[in-house]
Amino acid sequence: MSPMLSLLANGPLAWGLAACGLAQLSKLVIELVVHRRWRPAVLIETGGMPSSHSALVTGTAAAIGWEQGFEAPVFALASAVAFVVMYDASGVRRAAGTIATRVNALPSTLWSEGGSELKPLKESLGHSRTEVLVGSLLGPAIALTGLSLLGSPLQIAQGVGWLSALPPA
Repeated sequence: MSPMLSLLANGPLAWGLAACGLAQLSKLVIELVVHRRWRPAVLIETGGMPSSHSALVTGTAAAIGWEQGFEAPVFALASAVAFVVMYDASGVRRAAGTIATRVNALPSTLWSEGGSELKPLKESLGHSRTEVLVGSLLGPAIALTGLSLLGSPLQIAQGVGWLSALPPA
């Protein structure tokens, strides 16, 4: 099987990325419903509800467990990476955002260099525990549903007739 077809056959990767993308897209919907404003910039921003990083890593880990077995060492590795990412999002990155907020509140005269003002630091870096929790529930919900009902992108493409049946590798 060619490298491209192998990549398309990787259901856990595809559905993990789909979970991440849908979590990020939901931020736009939340922005519309809660704040009543159209702000597509939320699609590429970090932070906010839900955590798309958490959706990515938990969705991928759950899909790996579904395909390889929940006793597989690769599932253990994926789960460990997921816990590190989620801990980092709600701990270190959130603390960095809090520090950025405090630094930005200082008088701008402290930061002028040669007459030019420095840009304010990005404040929305991490997530609250609730944002991480929602992302971590959204990820497996999307990935396991997609993987079990639709399969990998390769299986989907073959099912709709975009790719003819491939000979066994």
